[in-house]
Amino acid sequence: MDISTKAKKNIYILWLLVVPLGTYLAYQYAPIREIDWEIMIFLVVLALLTTIFPFFISGTTMILVQWVSIAIYLNYGIFAELLVMQLCLIPIAYHMKTNRENAYRIVYSSFMFFLVSVICGAIVHLLGFQLGSLVVKEVLIFGSIYAILYIILNHLFLYVRDVLVGLKPNFFTRDFGWDAIGLLMTLPFGLSLYFLQSYVGTSAFWLLGVPFILITLLIRLYSDSEKVNSDLNKASEFGHELAERMTSKEIIDMFIDRIANMFPMDAAYIVDDLYGSFEILRAIEDGENRDLHFAHEELANSLAGIVYEKGVPTLYNKQSEWIHIKPPFLKLEMQSVMAVPIYRNQKIEGVLVLASRNKYSFEAYQLKIVHLLCSYFAVSVEKAKYVRAAVAKSERCELTKLHNYRYLDRQLESDMEKLSLGQYNSLSLIMMDIDKFKAVNDTFGHHSGNLILQEFAQIIKREIGSSGTVARYGGEEFVILLPNYTKTEALHIAEQLRQKIEQTPFIVQADLDQAASEKIIFITASIGVSTAPDDGDEGMSLLRNADRALYTGAKQAGRNRVAEYVR
Repeated sequence: MDISTKAKKNIYILWLLVVPLGTYLAYQYAPIREIDWEIMIFLVVLALLTTIFPFFISGTTMILVQWVSIAIYLNYGIFAELLVMQLCLIPIAYHMKTNRENAYRIVYSSFMFFLVSVICGAIVHLLGFQLGSLVVKEVLIFGSIYAILYIILNHLFLYVRDVLVGLKPNFFTRDFGWDAIGLLMTLPFGLSLYFLQSYVGTSAFWLLGVPFILITLLIRLYSDSEKVNSDLNKASEFGHELAERMTSKEIIDMFIDRIANMFPMDAAYIVDDLYGSFEILRAIEDGENRDLHFAHEELANSLAGIVYEKGVPTLYNKQSEWIHIKPPFLKLEMQSVMAVPIYRNQKIEGVLVLASRNKYSFEAYQLKIVHLLCSYFAVSVEKAKYVRAAVAKSERCELTKLHNYRYLDRQLESDMEKLSLGQYNSLSLIMMDIDKFKAVNDTFGHHSGNLILQEFAQIIKREIGSSGTVARYGGEEFVILLPNYTKTEALHIAEQLRQKIEQTPFIVQADLDQAASEKIIFITASIGVSTAPDDGDEGMSLLRNADRALYTGAKQAGRNRVAEYVR
């Protein structure tokens, strides 16, 4: 959660105004009982061990230190309990990977723990609880009140914090539910610990404390393995989804998006080896795309180039480990860095670099998962390349290198849909047919006919450029699609094409003569034009109408002319 600099400053000021003075007042005026330091030390050790070994359930961090804090409060009062809880913030700060940017979270936690300890303890004291009481009924009632208040107040302060920074939180969150479950689990242990240490002293540490810590460790190991299995399952699903993407852009977009959601990163970079020179293929910083360019030498001499050369995934937990080989794209605020080579066809093609502003942000097992995902990514990109080549081949005329009928049919449907949605104002279609082409084949041979088709196609392609789609419709027929061209504009282009073709000399190989030789001939073309929506609201009707204009208005009228479709 990001908050403003002003809000962070207010948190520090609030802590300074409340916690030091409040701790002193608690020491002076809160009920307190003489401390048995041997017992107290063992309780502090239990509290710290419980805090050091949290575990995770469904994405929620569980720190069950409350079972010890209840026993400390029931024994020695508010001051002792709040001091121990403040001490427990040290391992919590480690687990939160605290740095200068997010230190305010620990400061707020300290403020929150202080208020919760004081308020809960004060209420229970006002209700009549006497420290050190061994009356079972009283301990059960007041201990339960203390624990329930602790959970409610803890989440109330979190709720208020989120409201103050402009969020719209829910009070009864999933974390609240898990804390309630944690309360049901730990309250009996906390009350049992209180009674047991009262009767048997430090032996309670071995009878109850050690077993509880061992159970916590087992749950942690189980939750860690579950998290690894969950991430592996996500990686597997991710691999299948990547394989379904057809274009390299789709694959790269999905890859970066999923990586960002799976791992705690602030920036991601794909450094690609393009013909022996490193380039930043994709850069994402704080969720935003960045267009970055650096010299090959800068990238090659950085950690990206080193990982590329060694081919070994590398994890850096803090800035001091990589600053001497800092890539030019990494900001100095970054701490944890993961660099993973991208293999394709058993050759390294690039390096994925993930970065976080927090120290120790990435786990060692995550490095292996990212390496696996990079393999999926490389295979998917390679597959997309072959699919793209196959699709391009299936949609191109081998002879003229223009689009073929299959591509034209799909493009015509797409353009008509855009016209119906209002994205285009009009769509013109030009159909061209080479006049007396059979006579050319009969006179000069099919090889010469193919040469004419190739040159004819290139003339159209050069004249149209990026203004429209040019395709070979079949035989000696060609079609041009012109989005947002009126019929008048299309007729003008068609006439320019007709004149260009009429004036262009074509060189043919006179293979059918006894002595093969090159000859120059001139050809002409008949052209038909139709425009949607005036001449049809379907792609096939637009095509048929242009065909009719070509044969009735141009061919039958003497060839070498342009005709428009007229209803």
